[in-house]
Amino acid sequence: MTNSEGSTYKRCGCRDQSGKRLGSQCPRLKRRNHTWNPNHGHWGYQLELPPTARGKRRQARRVGLDSQVEALDEIDHIKNLLNLASDDEDTRRSIADLVHTTIKSKQPLPSVEELTRKLKTGADIRAEVPTVATWLHEWISSKTDLARSTGNSYQSHIRNHLIPHLGHIRLDRLTVAHINAMWEAIDERNEDIREARESDDPTVRAAVRGMRITALPTKHRIRATLRSALTDAVSRPDLPLQVNVASHCHLPSEQRRRPLVWTEDRVTHYTATGDVPSTVMVWTPEQTAAFLDRARRHRLYALFHLIAHKGLRRGEAVGLPWANTRLTDHAIDIDTQIVQLGWETITSTPKSAAGQRTVTLDSHTATVLRTWRTTQARERLKSGHTWTENGLVFTQPDGSPLHPAWVTTLFRDLAREARLPPIRLHDLRHGAASLSLAAGVDIRIVSAELGHATTTFTQDTYQHLFPSVAKEAAEATAAIIPLHHQDTESA
Repeated sequence: MTNSEGSTYKRCGCRDQSGKRLGSQCPRLKRRNHTWNPNHGHWGYQLELPPTARGKRRQARRVGLDSQVEALDEIDHIKNLLNLASDDEDTRRSIADLVHTTIKSKQPLPSVEELTRKLKTGADIRAEVPTVATWLHEWISSKTDLARSTGNSYQSHIRNHLIPHLGHIRLDRLTVAHINAMWEAIDERNEDIREARESDDPTVRAAVRGMRITALPTKHRIRATLRSALTDAVSRPDLPLQVNVASHCHLPSEQRRRPLVWTEDRVTHYTATGDVPSTVMVWTPEQTAAFLDRARRHRLYALFHLIAHKGLRRGEAVGLPWANTRLTDHAIDIDTQIVQLGWETITSTPKSAAGQRTVTLDSHTATVLRTWRTTQARERLKSGHTWTENGLVFTQPDGSPLHPAWVTTLFRDLAREARLPPIRLHDLRHGAASLSLAAGVDIRIVSAELGHATTTFTQDTYQHLFPSVAKEAAEATAAIIPLHHQDTESA
């Protein structure tokens, strides 16, 4: 059947006795009433396309379609694509090139909307829609203004999770179901790692040594990376993406772990079982004092004193330059930090504006830092020409910077020698915040000196730790009411 500038036909793969294909002459293609037999053969079409740049004739041909209607629809679709060129012969020829190449490679034709978008933006109409992997590589390469730590995090998510699970999917065909399947696969791998760790077979345990569980907070960060990449893809007019599916996939809410204090009962339980009640633990004031008493015998006592009293982050403390200290004014300015990337370290600025701040020192802490400055000056004289000058407050005996991981190891060793229950070095910062609030320091001051963006975060995270503060507030409130009769507890 001929349809304007195109025709359809029906053929099959049957052969005669000599082995020759019957093609459109097979008697089984039609029924006895001369209508087409829907159970035998396939439809095809052919359509004359604009000639090549050299004037060579060519046709769009496709076979293997299920119905004549499908063949006619594709002919009309090709015509609609060609009509997008209007009277521009060069564009019409380029569209014909695209149609001819697409059909020859047995790929689906682009939609009118997709091709219109490419024509309007000046994009190469022959460029295929990228896969998720191709787009992620292009996207991360364009993010030249990222902090190195953020870039490394994105790269890790892309390399270890997004490309292995989603990379093969064409970008415009990515669905929420694909992303949910990735979460399920990650959960299964987590379970495999856990089971292997508990195996009686040492070779099985060895096989997963060093492998990490991908916990819920990491999943949220993986989704954030994908969502950011897809947001940029949606904004690209040359890409046929209209919905950011990463914004519609579900993950359980990320519950932030609030710190717990190492109370006497918790210490007793830990001593008996080895179980740590929470991933975030804080020492009592007495335990903090015991740690500092032990740390006082180490040359870097001032470092741990500063973190324990003022709540600096590890990177902020090891990256603090003397130029940012104003000991006469009892203040230090935080605007740099040393960040660990793998084992490599870099110096960078805090991530947020709130992180760049001034911290006020108490008189004792200022004195501790002055004493340390004198000690460091003696070390500089002793080292002579081998001294590494970098202007940092805390250094190795030869002036070289402290590696953040080395500081963490030293902290653990000192805490163990003090026979204290375990906390992370970062938990020393939590303790400083909690103790400041317990001492009655205004929460706005505590929040600002910690570098928090809001006081709400500070209050939700720390103010529950020392219930004596809440009890004192309750007693003070009750005392305001002038009761004439005071109840007493019965015996």
